[in-house]
Amino acid sequence: MPKVKSAKSVIAKSDEGTIQVTFTIPFEKIKKTKNLVAQELGKGIQIPGFRKGKAPLSKLLNHISKNTLLEKTLSKLLPELYSEIIDKEKLKPIVLPKFEVIKANDNEDWEIRATTCELPEFDLNDYKSQVQGALRAKSLWTPGKTEAKSPNKPLTREEKEQEVIKTLLSSIKISIPKILIDNEVDSRLAKFLQRLERLGLSLESYLSSVGKTAKTIREEYERQAREAISLDLILTKISKIEKIEVKKEKIDEAIKAANADRKLAEKLDTPEQRRLIELVLKKRSALESLVEAI
Repeated sequence: MPKVKSAKSVIAKSDEGTIQVTFTIPFEKIKKTKNLVAQELGKGIQIPGFRKGKAPLSKLLNHISKNTLLEKTLSKLLPELYSEIIDKEKLKPIVLPKFEVIKANDNEDWEIRATTCELPEFDLNDYKSQVQGALRAKSLWTPGKTEAKSPNKPLTREEKEQEVIKTLLSSIKISIPKILIDNEVDSRLAKFLQRLERLGLSLESYLSSVGKTAKTIREEYERQAREAISLDLILTKISKIEKIEVKKEKIDEAIKAANADRKLAEKLDTPEQRRLIELVLKKRSALESLVEAI
């Protein structure tokens, strides 16, 4: 019996970190996997004239919908193919891949594209001087500037924090991978739609009341997502460069703060969640260190 050909892959990388892997999967491999999938699904299928799970393969292939077969076949093939190329090329993806079917015709090789991304590279530049200069300038009173503060009334902590964030975002340029922005926008939009549903509002009625379109709402969320991701990456990098550490007691305090919700507290008190809390606290410390610089 001839050996089934292996799948081929082509990798394309963009400057901002997006990675696209296009797999060409021989139809022999597709057919073999599809038959296995049909047999697995067939164990729970009752087809007239046959005992449950005993129908021949030809009947199963005609009975199971093409979409189901395609989805289940790819679900069986793609994780292994994707994992192999990640290991082989020593890629470091930071998000789960999005798969797109390019071609899936019978008796032809299939083409599937996976899109993911790595952390974008960027330079912090002289971020401390930029922040300190911005805070000093904001604190100075200039005659004729009606919105300027009196020199006797310093910036509040919240105003300082907003100025630090504004300066970091304007002075440090990062090209954010599109998939990162899309994921964040989709997450925010899903939460937004849930809020509307709880209020008993439809998206159409909300858009009409605020004079916006679905397109403008998404554009607003894209801008917010870009800024949020940029700030997260910047503060993460600063916390590493400055070797910021978070004591175990601080993490315990953060978990204890959720004790009013016992189920939430239990979810937070796991090794994985504790690591996430530690990262959040490190970024918070990085921001606070800049706010307190002056």
